[in-house]
Amino acid sequence: MKYDVVIVGGGAAGSVLASRLAENANTSVLLLEAGPDYPDLANIPDDIKFGHTRYAEAQDSKHNWALRGTITEEQGEIHVAQGRVIGGGSSINGQAMQRGFPEDFDAWAALGNDEWSYSKVLPFFRKSENDLDIRDDFHGTEGPMPVRRRQTGPWPDIQKAFQEACLKAGFSANEDTNGANPAGVGVSPSNNLDGMRMSAAMTYLGPMRHCLNLTVRGGVLVRKILIQDSKAVGVEAESGGEIFTVEADRVVLSSGAIKSPHLLMLSGVGPKDQLEQFGIPMLHELPGVGQNLFNHLSVHVAFKVKEGKTLSGDVDAIHFSLHYTAQGSSAANDMVLRTNPVVDEREERVPGLRTKYVTDGVSPEEVARISCTLGLPDGSGQVRLASADPAVQPSFNYQYLQNPNDAKRVRDGVRMAAELLESDAYKEVADYRINPKDDILADDDALDLWIRQNVGTARHVSGTCKMGSDSDPMAVVDQYCRVKGVQGLWVVDASVMPRVPRSGGAHATVLMIAERAVGWIASD
Repeated sequence: MKYDVVIVGGGAAGSVLASRLAENANTSVLLLEAGPDYPDLANIPDDIKFGHTRYAEAQDSKHNWALRGTITEEQGEIHVAQGRVIGGGSSINGQAMQRGFPEDFDAWAALGNDEWSYSKVLPFFRKSENDLDIRDDFHGTEGPMPVRRRQTGPWPDIQKAFQEACLKAGFSANEDTNGANPAGVGVSPSNNLDGMRMSAAMTYLGPMRHCLNLTVRGGVLVRKILIQDSKAVGVEAESGGEIFTVEADRVVLSSGAIKSPHLLMLSGVGPKDQLEQFGIPMLHELPGVGQNLFNHLSVHVAFKVKEGKTLSGDVDAIHFSLHYTAQGSSAANDMVLRTNPVVDEREERVPGLRTKYVTDGVSPEEVARISCTLGLPDGSGQVRLASADPAVQPSFNYQYLQNPNDAKRVRDGVRMAAELLESDAYKEVADYRINPKDDILADDDALDLWIRQNVGTARHVSGTCKMGSDSDPMAVVDQYCRVKGVQGLWVVDASVMPRVPRSGGAHATVLMIAERAVGWIASD
């Protein structure tokens, strides 16, 4: 059978695209997902359904690609969790619905992508969401994805101390970090509803599964895009050990910022040297495929919590974030601080997995941390082919902290977190700082090394098929998400971002990107 549109990847973006395109009964849509598909709520496993049971992140989970990637030379290759299930990352993530900031999208527009200015993307943020707290021109109330600021439950002591410390340090309170002015300390928006993780598969795909023109298939690994005469004509896929082809008028890659460039290269679209190295016939040279790899990094200042103080709460417990501008930075609100326990409510599937941060013999249940996140990194990494075999993951390196400005901002952020711990707000909550030690904190070189040894990574992988004008030789797609040089082929996921959103979150922006691109694909 030939489809009007084949979407490769049933993650957040793919779920949005499939549901929206299927609204036109005359458009046949096939959504292919490598991981399992759970077509109704009753069949969704608990580790996907409930936000506090994220076992899907474990290396042995069938819902995780369990990739291996390098973040710093000191740490080498580490496990990188990526969703391999219907809903993708939205089915295993931390349920953050923090949008990118207005400055992010105006910066994208300034790079030659005028369709992505904040004024043009705001309607699509609104279209995606059902904000349960705020009704104004900046927020939607009729979209599929619920957004709420959890705070009805008891405030954990570490959250109260963090907010108070930020306010006493001169930062403003912010009632809406998804609004026009995101700076300051405010409640983190979430798509967790009564303890349930409201994934894109549940909120977007679920209500549309009855449509006869929408077909969803799990357990299907796409091996490559089929391209004839510079036009995408379908995909080659594998399921149950059988390799087959699917014809389509339009093909959309929504496989994420690791898998989408990987598939392009396997299909003969990408950097010439990599394709030649693995004997892949080059159909169209695009040197930017796999380059411009961005992801948020975080490093954690650990402290012992005094006896009797609460570290976490129930499903409605509040979580604060501080968005601020690094000293001397030309980019507003480029840093994020948060606080959380070292061990949270989830039972540890692998003992020690979430207690890898040195606690110096202190019971992990008595340790919390202030996390310092670099919201807008200057340095980037790359994704490269490791084999012509589609079953072999590509190699990738985030190249964290190699940029001097990145290293400086994180170093200063760690010191700022340590200063917050010394404030009066923490006197009744924090016993003492565990790490980094005073001698490390006082020495730039020692602190830089400690950060590189302890830095962690998010699942906000982006940028590897970035959008850009024809004057940008490293752009992979145009601003309408069309792959340059190949007709009938789009990339719609986090990989098209020129830079990762500085807000410290990516999920809400990915939903917006898909909502934005639907009309362009439908009208082609």
